[in-house]
This record gives sequence, C-alpha cells and structure tokens, in this order.
Amino acid sequence: MELYFPLILDGANGTELQKRGYDGSKCTEAWVLEHPEVMKQLQEEYIEAGSDIVYAPTFGANRVKLEENGIFNMVADFNKRLVAISKEAAAGKALVAGDIATSGKFLAPLGDLTFGELYDIYHEQAEAMEEAGVDMFVIETIMTVPDARAALLAVKDVSDKPVLVSFTCDEKGRTLTGSDIRAALVILQSMGIDAFGLNCSTGPKEMLEQAKRLRDLAEVPFAIKPNAGLPKTVNGETVYDCPPDEFVKYTREFTELGAAIFGGCCGTGPEHIAKIEPELEGFELRKPDPKHRDKIVCATEKDAFILEPGIEAAEVIECGPDLEEQIRKANKSDSQIITIKINCESDLDEFEAAQYAVRKPLCIVCDDAALLDEVLMLYQGRALYAGNLSDEELAPMVRRYGLII
Repeated sequence: MELYFPLILDGANGTELQKRGYDGSKCTEAWVLEHPEVMKQLQEEYIEAGSDIVYAPTFGANRVKLEENGIFNMVADFNKRLVAISKEAAAGKALVAGDIATSGKFLAPLGDLTFGELYDIYHEQAEAMEEAGVDMFVIETIMTVPDARAALLAVKDVSDKPVLVSFTCDEKGRTLTGSDIRAALVILQSMGIDAFGLNCSTGPKEMLEQAKRLRDLAEVPFAIKPNAGLPKTVNGETVYDCPPDEFVKYTREFTELGAAIFGGCCGTGPEHIAKIEPELEGFELRKPDPKHRDKIVCATEKDAFILEPGIEAAEVIECGPDLEEQIRKANKSDSQIITIKINCESDLDEFEAAQYAVRKPLCIVCDDAALLDEVLMLYQGRALYAGNLSDEELAPMVRRYGLII
C-alpha cells in the first residue's frame, strides 16, 4: 500500500481516555479491553473530525510492558483484540495503524538487554498486529535508536506495509539517551521507513525548530504530532494550555519544511484535529531535497556526519578484549572515521559490547556476507563498508540496514 498525502492522524488517546473514565488503576490496554465502547467512540470522533489514520490502542502492548502489569503470555491476544476495536471504529473510513512504542528497556551499558532480545520483543507484537490486519505501522514516542531499529526490523520481517517512525526529544533535539534526532533520521530513512516523525514532549512551536534542523537531511516526508503545548501542573493536575486555534498556527510552516502527516499528542482531542484540515487547503507536498546528495551521509547512534567522497581509510582495528579501549583511542585520533575488522563469530560479542563507544563514522571490514549481516544488525548507526564482497552480496544489507558501499 502506498501512502498519499497530506494525511491527518488522530489526537491523544491517553489524556482523552482519562477524561472518559480511565483512572490509572490498571494498564491502559487492559482498561480499554474492559471498556471497548469508550475507545471506539473516541476514535469515531477523531474520524468525524478528519483523521485519515487512527492508532490502535496497542501503545504498551509489548511483552515487557504487559508483564510489568502482571499480564503474561497475552501479547498476541491483547494486540489482536485491541486492533479489532479500532477496525470496528474505522469501519473503512480511516486506516488503522498498529501502534508500537518503547519497551522501556536499554542495551548495555545502560541496561542488560541484548539487541536480539529487543528485536524479539517487537517481533512478537508486530506479528500479532499483522495477523490482526492493520493497514500500516507506527513506531512512536521512541526515545532510543536501538528501540527504533529493533521495532523497524521486526515490522519489516513480518510485513511490507508502510511504516512511520516518530521520536520524542528535548528542546535541543536530543533523545533520552543523548542521540540527536538528525542521526535517528539518517539511520532510519536509510532502512526504508515511509515517514519520519516527531511527537509528544513539546508543543507545535518548539517542534517547528526541530523540524527545521531535520530538513536538509530528509529524504522522506515528516509527520508532526505535538502536544497541546507544554504541560503545566495546576492544583495538582496536568494541564495543557494550547487551544485548537493556537495548535494549528504553525501547520503551514511545517508543510514548507516537508511535513505531510499531521496529528496531535498529549492534551489534544477531536476539537484540535478538526482544525487541521482547513490549514491544509492548497497543500503541495514539498519533495525532499537533501542538500548533501553528493556527500556520504552516515551516523553513529548519537550523531549524524557528512563526509566527502573519497575519504581516506583509517587504521584497521582488530576485534579483541581491548576493542573498547582501541575505539576510544580512535575517537581521539586525527582520522575522520573508525575502521573495525570482523573476522569470525567470536568477534561479534566483543563488537556488541564495545560498539556503543564509537563516536566517529564507522567503516566495517568483513569478507563474509552472513557475518557482515550479523554485525550490521548489532550496530546502532549507519555504517560504511570496505571489503571484497560483491554488490550482489551487499545489496540486501544496503536495503535492510542502509549500508554505505
């Protein structure tokens, strides 16, 4: 399925459900299954207000989040039943997006999860959504690059439907773990997403500044889903003070930057969504126009880099027990890139444990296609390649991981 623009998303589910009876005594997903009529009515109101896409209420329906709430072995059941509620509400009038959100878990050194385990968490949820018949996937409110990569790889392994990935960041454009959203954009669009988004965290005015930072690297349309302003606490309650007319004030500026998908996050409701469509009158999709087509655009997990073609190779680092120390030394060297050679399976564990220390563009040397695929699965950036593998052998990894030859 191909997406046609512009598209209007829905507004908040969480804050709207709180207005409609959700008291937080159990996880939202379990409450919705006990009160499906509330969710259905809310989504019908969003569609009436102009939403072309509604998010299935599967935000926290991954294994980790459900188990934190005492719900075990129910991932497939919960996701299928939650998607069914949205499909009934949509009734063919809107697309239903399978909503995948953060696991809340971290890879080493911040946590103890491996990337393979993170992938498995998302694969289980994505597979259930695909079986439930979602029209597309939204990976949203993401705060780490590993979460986004794992979820995207999992989705693409079970479906060929469109995927939107949406991050949340601070006022400087950094995620919870310090990744610049410019790096996230470079990594994920190279892996084949259909749109890159920002949601939550801020109101539209603050989000506009981050969209400006992304524009020169974008090769896909933007999705914009801000809060109804910055949250404030009044008499012990969280209040959002951006009314509908103010909320849509920057819509046309967003379109000029390449935004083509619009919605609302925390604090927004059907009344906010209803104001979007009039602002899109005369909409023309601003086709992406990256300013660096003749450059090498790559990224570590934390930062994006723009390199000149023909960059000189760095001294090759062999994997070993001191790999992290060698990477740290290379970070301080005069070379613009770091080059690491992967020789055998035993190198993978050392690479996975040390790769978070990479602070420069990474070039991987490897002459075994299967081994290279495993390395690229683990690396949380967009890497360059040097070696003797053929273009035919490398092509799948260019598509899957955004590998730069």
